This record gives sequence, structure tokens and C-alpha cells, in this order.
Amino acid sequence: MAYMSQEGYDKLVAELQRLESVERPKASAAIAEARDKGDLSENSEYDAAKEAQAHLEDKINQLKMTISEAKIVDTSRLSTDSVQILTKVEMTNLNTNTKMSYTIVSENEADLRAGKISIKTPIAQGLLGKKVGDEVEVTIPRGTIKLRIENISIA
Repeated sequence: MAYMSQEGYDKLVAELQRLESVERPKASAAIAEARDKGDLSENSEYDAAKEAQAHLEDKINQLKMTISEAKIVDTSRLSTDSVQILTKVEMTNLNTNTKMSYTIVSENEADLRAGKISIKTPIAQGLLGKKVGDEVEVTIPRGTIKLRIENISIA
């Protein structure tokens, strides 16, 4: 089960609709065009089109599974008492004294440029359940960082 925001769920549904209504017909047309070029045993264009279609169908099936397993989180019922999914956490990196702010989201909604990190990342895992004022040590690929939670809000 994947917990996510309504916005994240809506984006997945829109992507699925685009793949099924736009990309799937394009893939079928590419296969038909390649098939019309003759001998399929030596037609690399046909093989490439079939492979592209298989990748597209895999992506469609993965999206369908994610959507079917999605559990939309009602943000009005979230608390800012502790860090949880869909909360925005403002913190200080005590090693470098720099301020950081991340919203913890599902894997499908993660977007580092937008300040959204997956709940499965080491930082998110280290923060879950912690409260304002708590200091945590988190092991990341580059070593260990020490963070102090300054504020928790609803994203």
C-alpha cells in the first residue's frame, strides 16, 4: 500500500490516461508501420517498436498497480505533533549549521527540487515519529549527519 496526497494520486491517474490514450496508439502505429515494410525476420525497426510497446505496457501495468494500492491521506486529520508522511519538516543540520526543509511523501511523489523526499529515504526514516526539538543522527551514503527538528507543519 502506498500512502500519498490527493495531488500525487491525481498526477498518477493523469499519467495513466495519457499513456493509454496517447502513447499506446502511437506504439501500435509504429508497429503497424514497421510491419508494412516487409520481412519481419530482418526488420530491426519492427523489433524496436515491439520492444518499446512492451516497455510501455509494463509502465501502464505498474501505474495501474500503484493506483489500485494507493491510500490517499486526509491531510485534515494529520497532526504536527510528530513527523509523519505529508508533513513538512524544517530542521538544522548541526554538522554544518545549515537550515533544511523537506516534505515527506510517497516514493511516487518524491521530487528533490521541490523539496519532497520519499518516505523510504534514510533522512525521512530517521525523522519519522520525532518531535520539534528532537535531535537525530541519520546515516546517509556520505556518512552520518546530525539534525535538529525546528518545526513540523502540514504540507
